[in-house]
Parts: sequence; C-alpha cells; structure tokens
Amino acid sequence: MNTMEIKPAARTENIRYAIRDVVVEADRLKKQGANILHLNIGNPNAFDFTTPEWMSEAVFKAIKDNKNGYADSLGIPEARQAILEEAGRKGIKNVTDEDVVVGTGVSEVIEMCLSALVNPGENFLIPNPGYPLYNALVSKLDTTLNKYTLDEGKNWEPDMDELRKKINDKTRAIIIINPNNPTGSLYSRKVLEEIIDVANEHNLVIFSDEIYDRILYDGETHTSTASLADDVPVLTLNGLAKNYLVPGWRVGWAVFSGDRKKLENYKEAVFKLARARLSTTHPFQFAIKPALSSPKTYFDDLIQKLTPRRDLTYKRLNEIEGMSVTKPKGAFYAFPKFDFKVEDDMKLIMDILHKKHVLMVPGSGFGWDRPDHFRIVFLPQPEILTEAYNKLEEYMKEKVKGK
Repeated sequence: MNTMEIKPAARTENIRYAIRDVVVEADRLKKQGANILHLNIGNPNAFDFTTPEWMSEAVFKAIKDNKNGYADSLGIPEARQAILEEAGRKGIKNVTDEDVVVGTGVSEVIEMCLSALVNPGENFLIPNPGYPLYNALVSKLDTTLNKYTLDEGKNWEPDMDELRKKINDKTRAIIIINPNNPTGSLYSRKVLEEIIDVANEHNLVIFSDEIYDRILYDGETHTSTASLADDVPVLTLNGLAKNYLVPGWRVGWAVFSGDRKKLENYKEAVFKLARARLSTTHPFQFAIKPALSSPKTYFDDLIQKLTPRRDLTYKRLNEIEGMSVTKPKGAFYAFPKFDFKVEDDMKLIMDILHKKHVLMVPGSGFGWDRPDHFRIVFLPQPEILTEAYNKLEEYMKEKVKGK
C-alpha cells in the first residue's frame, strides 16, 4: 500500500484566519469547564440581537413558494433592482441592474472580483490593519502582498503619502474598508477624494467595502466612495450580514460603477465566474428587498442598543493602565493598544485567555505589523463587557505592575 503523504497546495501555506483560529484553544478550555467571554467575532446573533421579522418572513415565503432551485447566476431580478435603488439613494450614478452581482456573502463576491482582475505576481493595496480575508486571498491567488498603513494618530484613516509610494506597475486595485474592520474608523470625504484621485492617476480599480455603512455613532454619516467618482471604476461591496443581523445567511453583492468602457470586459469576467458556480442561495435573496426597505426606526433602535456598549468599551479600556484605544465611529469593533513592549501578540492574547478566560484577536490577525494591538468586539451585553473589562484590568495589573 502506498503510504506517501498527500501534500496540500503551496497556496494554502500562508493562509491564516485569526478570528476563527483563536477559537480552537477557547473550545479546549470550555471542555474543561471554563466560562469563556467571547469578544472575538462579529456575530450579533450570538448575543441579544435578532433578525428583523420582515426579512425572515420573506425567506419563509420564498421557501414555501418553492424558490429552492437554482437562481439567476447574477442574482434574482427583484434583489438586483432593490440593490440598484439603494445605490441611487447612496448617490451612485449611471448604474443599472446589469451592474449588480449577488453572491454567497461579500466574501465570495470579493474573491470572484479579485480573481477576475489580478494575475499571479500582481498586487492590490490592502489596508493595514484590515479584514483578514484580503490577506488570505493574496496567497490563494498567488499575488504579492502590498499593504498601506492606517494612521492611529489620525483616527485610523489611511496614510496617503505611504499609499502613493506603495503603488507600482503591478498594482491593480485599492481596497477600502469603510467603516473599517478592525478599527471602527470612518473615512472623511477628503480622504475618499484623495484615494479616487490616486486611482484615477494610476488606472486602478477601487474596491469599497461598505458592509457596516448603516452602523454609525454620534450622528456620523457615511459617504459611499462611488458617489464621488463618476468616471473611476469602483466596486461597491455590501451585504445583509452586519447591518441586518444575518451573517449566517451569506448574502452579499457588488455594484460596478464608473467608466463603462473601462469596466466592460472586467465586469464580464466577473460574471463568467458567477455563472461557473451556477448561483448563490436562492430563498435568502428574497430578503434583500425588504431589508433595504427597512424603516429608519430599525436602525435607530440598533444604534441606540450599540452606543452604550461602544461608550463602555471606550471608557473602560482607556481607564486600564497599560492600554489605550481610539473611539470607534462605526461598526462594532475597537482596536486597542498595549502601551508596553509586547514580543508576541498571539502569545499574549492566549495568556489572557488562559488566565482570565477572555477571548480576543491579536492585531497580527488583521495584518498589523507590530505586536501591540488587539481587536475587541463590543456586541455582548453590557454586563458581559463589564465582566470582561474587569478581568482585563486584573490581568494588566498583574502583568504591568507585577502584582
């Protein structure tokens, strides 16, 4: 019998997903009886957030009506029309439903769109820190990692001077995550206009990941990148997962906008990939129209529920000696800093998990180059957050002061 090992493809060697990877050790501790406080993953439904009834009813009706076969590869017509109308409300001009593709979560859409654009050896600019999917796709697509820094001193907006310097003759696109995961930052109109100018100068496609665009605090407003760029190619990425509290439904989309002549062949390449995988989940697409028609009161209630948790997080973490954090303006994440020398952030996060049973994600899991940050999810109920932050404070007193 041949016992030779089956070797995995080299493209998988550098793929990491720290948000999930840290759970392995937490689950081991749970089996030993530990009560783990989860601040690691942006899953609202694991806490006291529930899916809007009008969306669930639409899906149940679709299932009952036997909408369980294959769908149109680009998305069902009523969903694409609703996405088009939402694009219009966001100020995105000159688009039709033929500029929309629906996928199995924004993750699938991002992968299809990058696969259709970037050749082996080329690169796309990724924010640092940023969502780990983009880093994982660098290995999967055999492209070159090219990160631009977000400046903590400027509320985690991009360092535009560095961004410009990172562009080379192999660069094809700029990724924007706004509001940002993991920092909770919100980009200003000025910065977005600068990015558009850079993309125009170097003939780059902008991927504007706006999955948290309705989760904003303190009266902030979100500017969709494509609303400022009539001619520059922009893919506006969005979905139901976060704004509408259904991450498990896996419904996302992209809207292509900008110069039609520039985009025509590229868009068709994306659509080829969409057709090759037949379709995305059929019944859940029927939730798109009612979701995008949700009343303003839904978002008012959501923000009212999240704001005290954001405020508690900001207050308590800045009170802990040895930590500091910038106030998030959007999403439900914070990216605190350890104000002391850290050699290995994963080792430190695992130490906190073992000693205090608080689970977080190290900054390196988001591509951050220095081992001095970590991400916290402030979705849990205030009493859970309070317990977690008290335990963090205990740990820091023991660590920093040697008590």
